Amino acid sequence: MVRIRLARHGTKKRPFYRIVAAESECRRDGRFIEVIGTYNPLSEPAQIAVNPERVRHWVEQGAIPTDTVRTLLKKGKFLETPAES
Repeated sequence: MVRIRLARHGTKKRPFYRIVAAESECRRDGRFIEVIGTYNPLSEPAQIAVNPERVRHWVEQGAIPTDTVRTLLKKGKFLETPAES
């Protein structure tokens, strides 16, 4: 099953995340299928950069975003909830 999740990069105490589509069995920072966007929690305000077309593609293919990614995508208005459609 494909999940849309965060992969941690950056240095110690300076995290930077990639939003990736990856198989659920793969490690957090391991092999992934595609980089969909980035998330920088240290900037003020936090920066979220996402390719909305690719998010839509993966959700249509059955990929499930993790709770954290779902929250980030809703905050950035990149993911529509069924009630909003």
